[in-house]
Amino acid sequence: MIGMRIGELSDRCGASPRSLRYYEQQGLIAPSRAANGYRQYGELTIVRVRNIRELLDSGLTVEDIRLSLEKGCLDRPLSTLPPCPDAVRIAGDRLASLDRRIAALQDLRERLAVQLAATRTALVREYAVPADS
Repeated sequence: MIGMRIGELSDRCGASPRSLRYYEQQGLIAPSRAANGYRQYGELTIVRVRNIRELLDSGLTVEDIRLSLEKGCLDRPLSTLPPCPDAVRIAGDRLASLDRRIAALQDLRERLAVQLAATRTALVREYAVPADS
């Protein structure tokens, strides 16, 4: 097959045509153009899109993924590739960032819980409102 159009690619890799156009806009995939101007994708694009989706679902960003693409780390199924050192570092950095955000949210939650408990206590004292309101 010389190439497939966006609808077939969408069906074969499970990404919407809108997502595929976004990946193209971001430089993650690059279709050729048929004589009629339609996008045409090769078989490699299926693998690449599946990898992109897996990495996005794992919490990486398009910018993170672009770095892996530049190193040739998206052209075979991720499970068959040797790890790219930069990709491992990027994933570690992203995980550390998520850990910091989770810790900040847990701290914020605790402060809000303390404030809510204090407000409930004040309401019970002031207005004899039941504590579970």
